[in-house]
Amino acid sequence: MKHYFSSNFRLGVLGGGQLGRMLLTETQKLDIYTVILDKAEDAPCAQICNEFHQGDLLDYDTVYNFGKQVDLLTIEIENVNIDALDQLEKEGLPIYPKPSNLRIIQNKAQQKKFYTQHDIPTADFAHYAYLEELKHSCENRILEFPFVWKSARFGYDGNGVKVIKSYTDFEGLPEGECIAEKLVPFKNELAVIVARNRKGEIKTYPVVEMEFHPEANQVEYVICPARIDNSVATKAREVALKVADKFDFIGLLAVEMFQTENDEILVNEVAPRTHNSGHYSIEASYTNQFEQHVRSILNLPLGNTESKVAGIMVNLVGAEGYTGEVFYKNMENILEIDGVTPHIYGKTHTKPFRKMGHVTIVNEDINKARELAQKVKETVKVIAK
Repeated sequence: MKHYFSSNFRLGVLGGGQLGRMLLTETQKLDIYTVILDKAEDAPCAQICNEFHQGDLLDYDTVYNFGKQVDLLTIEIENVNIDALDQLEKEGLPIYPKPSNLRIIQNKAQQKKFYTQHDIPTADFAHYAYLEELKHSCENRILEFPFVWKSARFGYDGNGVKVIKSYTDFEGLPEGECIAEKLVPFKNELAVIVARNRKGEIKTYPVVEMEFHPEANQVEYVICPARIDNSVATKAREVALKVADKFDFIGLLAVEMFQTENDEILVNEVAPRTHNSGHYSIEASYTNQFEQHVRSILNLPLGNTESKVAGIMVNLVGAEGYTGEVFYKNMENILEIDGVTPHIYGKTHTKPFRKMGHVTIVNEDINKARELAQKVKETVKVIAK
């Protein structure tokens, strides 16, 4: 067994945002020397990692040279230069998740094709090299309104996804590669996080339910456990395990799904990393998702994924109408509520809908936790000074 703890082992992470920051809590706990690469000088990880490198994650030379300085490489964002990772892997650097997985997941069209090739249930879709082609399909009645447009690359937090109801909805969309997806009537949006190490040990976290903000298309609440029948939860976990198996995935995989009107489970998309839908686990689980990520990529025994208590996560996003130096209004008021733990991501500037932090509410009773979550949401405001 390789010695990772209080040793000269160097763990490299591509990306220094909030997911990296929460990962650092775990690598610090285990005293694993952690090196971060991020484009922004003031990235959330910059001040608290063992070593920080500033550079572009999409630049071949930057990623390649960074990889040469570490013993194992992981990511906290999937938009990275895969060609550089392929070369590093050829030269013997262990990289998890694997570059071959990232190449597929990075492109939504490739991701959807992967599901259909492997009999993984997903909404019907069509793939277009350019937006013009998609418009052409609508004009020729090959495609009927409404449908969901998704950019093949670089979508995040609701960006790169739009429901298209008429021709006017095309305005302002990028011209490049995209997919048009059938609009699925669904009861719930669910997610399951799967952890798998190199030995093939595999575990799933409980199914969570995601409630979305209607305008921003961003997750507002993550509720664990999801308020669904056991049979649906079992099916969701089975589908998530199948996805991880077909990818031969190593690391942490978040599988987002729709529960349809007739209780079918359809995979929406996956994230090959720690994920917003797993933040509740820091307070509510025996082993949180960030510690589990470390365990899985280092081929250590996986931890217990069960919850100790019901948990709800509320995203703290920049309020509309405020841009500038951040101020968290009424923070002390929510700290008066039992079971409330805020996490502030260390971003100094806010803008509308930017993820600035999250709050976890734990309670024996999921419905009580949901009420308190609403109260937190209404109380704390992320504004500018």
